[in-house]
Amino acid sequence: MPAFSLDPAQITWCEELGVLAAERLKPLADRGEPGRVNRPLVAALGDLGLLARLFDAGALDLCLLRESLARACTEAETALALQGLGTHPVAAFGTPAQRARWLPEATAGRAVAAFALSEPDAGSDAAALALDAVPDGRGGWHLHGEKRWISNAPEADFATVFARTTRGAGARGVTAFLVPADRPGLGGEHLDMLAPHALGTLTFDGVPVGPDDLLGQPDQGFRVAMNTLNLFRPSVGAFAVGMAQAALDAALAHTAARPAFGGVLADLQAVSHRVAEMATRTEAARLLVYAAAVAYDEGDPDVPRRSAMAKLLATETAQYVVDAAVQLHGALALQRGHLLEHLYREVRAPRIYEGATEVQRTIIAKELYAKARRSTKEPSDGERPVKEPSAGEQALKEPSDGEHPVKEPSAEEHPVKDPSTEEHPVKQPFAEVPHAEARHAVTKEPTAEELPLKEPTA
Repeated sequence: MPAFSLDPAQITWCEELGVLAAERLKPLADRGEPGRVNRPLVAALGDLGLLARLFDAGALDLCLLRESLARACTEAETALALQGLGTHPVAAFGTPAQRARWLPEATAGRAVAAFALSEPDAGSDAAALALDAVPDGRGGWHLHGEKRWISNAPEADFATVFARTTRGAGARGVTAFLVPADRPGLGGEHLDMLAPHALGTLTFDGVPVGPDDLLGQPDQGFRVAMNTLNLFRPSVGAFAVGMAQAALDAALAHTAARPAFGGVLADLQAVSHRVAEMATRTEAARLLVYAAAVAYDEGDPDVPRRSAMAKLLATETAQYVVDAAVQLHGALALQRGHLLEHLYREVRAPRIYEGATEVQRTIIAKELYAKARRSTKEPSDGERPVKEPSAGEQALKEPSDGEHPVKEPSAEEHPVKDPSTEEHPVKQPFAEVPHAEARHAVTKEPTAEELPLKEPTA
């Protein structure tokens, strides 16, 4: 487990991001229409160089970026994250022509991206997706079906779309396509969500795609999805940490000034202890997120477990901290327009998208048991040492006549003892019978590509 602390340059950068978010991005966010793509905000993220930073920096920088923005302006954070999620597959798997066409526009904030994985009946079990890619007989496909809870839909200028090209093959039969918004047969509508993010549906009525639209290889689309989600999953935790910190800041300011019972709220031990718990959990989640990001940047093979732990702890912690901050504020925090009313709606979704809390626990357990099996793998026959039978095993072995001929004892070997002088032996207590070792059937674990996934919905 790596030790971790930010260097002075990183701390300064985070502070500068907070100022930018509060002074330049928050006013644009406030003027946007709830539930719709805020193109001026996306363009401002491009002008500030923050979108380009998504593709030339590592996972730790992505986490610092998302945490800093979330602390000051969740709308700016969400716009940046959704743009990165939809564009990353093009940057990582696109052809030179695809990259030349879309990356400059996306990093400048002139083109808006979508990541289309989830479907009405395929959320956490994303390997069950059913958007059908029907061969057209000329080397291409026609897409039929629906995607739901899609970032920036239906307004996005292009989308990374995952479709089934081989039926009955599970995760191994999925292909990723880059689909521009002007393709015939492509439609969609907006969805009204708890947190008013730009989410919607995409409908495919024979949308044509060809070999030039492939992202990666046919039937290897889950590799594209996993590569993207493994990078962004720890940063969902960073988004949650940013919201938790904003709620903690508000709680500290309020409880230090709010008059109560002849003093202020902070004078009450119940209040101050609650704030201490909020701060401790937030810091623990932050460090776990940073550690997962560093592991990703260093190529640690344990990234799936670390990323899942980071997202799990950070999102659950943020829910606790925001709820506790609302409780400390009382009715004030329930008023429409209050920071905590806003955060209370925002904090719920990250526990679901990009792998729900339950999915993260499944991933963590799978990785732990897989590691345990590797460490206790039985040796091969050539490596297996010959085990000598124990004394008990020797005593239980039934000898053959040739091994143990019956011998009648002589009088000298077996004298008759006078029972009157026989000593009564001390009765020994019953020996403890050890329980038989439980045998557990080991079921086949899914591969990393078959892990259940959840498309982001924020």
